[in-house]
Amino acid sequence: MLQSLLETAKSNPFCNPVNVAHCEASTQNLVPGRTISAAAVAINPEESCAFGSNKYFALCGLGGILSCGITHTMVVPLDLVKCRIQVDPAKYKSVFHGFKVTLKEDGMKGLAKGWAPTFFGYSLQGLCKFGLYEVFKVYYSNILGEENSYIYRTWLYLAASASAEFFADIALSPMESAKVRIQTQPGFVSTLREALPIIYNAEGMNGFYKSLVPLWMRQIPYTMMKFACFEKTIELLYKYVVPKPRSECTKGEQLVVTFAAGYIAGVFCAIVSHPADTVVSKLNQDKGATAVDVAKKLGFAGMWKGLLPRIVMIGTLTAAQWFIYDAVKVWLRLPRPPPPEMPESLKKKLAAKGEL
Repeated sequence: MLQSLLETAKSNPFCNPVNVAHCEASTQNLVPGRTISAAAVAINPEESCAFGSNKYFALCGLGGILSCGITHTMVVPLDLVKCRIQVDPAKYKSVFHGFKVTLKEDGMKGLAKGWAPTFFGYSLQGLCKFGLYEVFKVYYSNILGEENSYIYRTWLYLAASASAEFFADIALSPMESAKVRIQTQPGFVSTLREALPIIYNAEGMNGFYKSLVPLWMRQIPYTMMKFACFEKTIELLYKYVVPKPRSECTKGEQLVVTFAAGYIAGVFCAIVSHPADTVVSKLNQDKGATAVDVAKKLGFAGMWKGLLPRIVMIGTLTAAQWFIYDAVKVWLRLPRPPPPEMPESLKKKLAAKGEL
């Protein structure tokens, strides 16, 4: 039985090899009668849980709550100005002009509008985004098998992140609807407690979910880019930029690499998802409009309004999120497998064909 578990674990390219080595040395961490997932074989003495275990996924979800909830709330002032530029470019002509007008009309307090739905909405989104990404990544990897998981790893990242974001946006949508209205509708209430019953009484549940499809259009490509670009950038940084192997880097040095990879991924995320983001902002402002109506009204150029502040915001945001998420893993002593390496079986096949 133990040998079978070991072989299964070794076949998962996302399994920490240290866990497997420890399992070979000791069986005391295995729980009798428990079905252990392919990746979750044993607990390394230096780690708080096994990779792929339920505890691992739950703590990854906690990391997602902290990384998304904190970072999105921190950039509420910039997000507010970005949304106002998108829905009323005639009044808010640029980032600096937008801040100037907002401060003049609402004071410093006005820059914090929408902080509550932002915090709660993106905390829920982070829980699903990061937690379910880890779940789907292991699940799809086990389906594909060792060699295919390595060969098609970019597609695996894309599929896992898209699957996770599908559910994450369902959790986010009600809070996003409230946030955008608080920030962009003149005369609308300024607190989440007041906004939720007003939206429900006026439009029912549709008021919370009418922007779900454009939210998927914005967030799913964004998240696919966020995770796939990050994973590939990490792999390339350690291969070509970092002067020593990851195993020889300190935890602090690894977190610096994480931040750099996160920022690079964030820039691409902002560009890919910006048109849909503009549609979401305008849709929640226009009560009876549909996503198609808004897109036609904005036109191609109009959907790119506010791109520069969003690049700054999303680049910083994504880098900070990956940094916090990885830091939480370090703090909670979670397994942090290195970038995947080519399986030995695949190396032998390629060598036999003269392709290696």
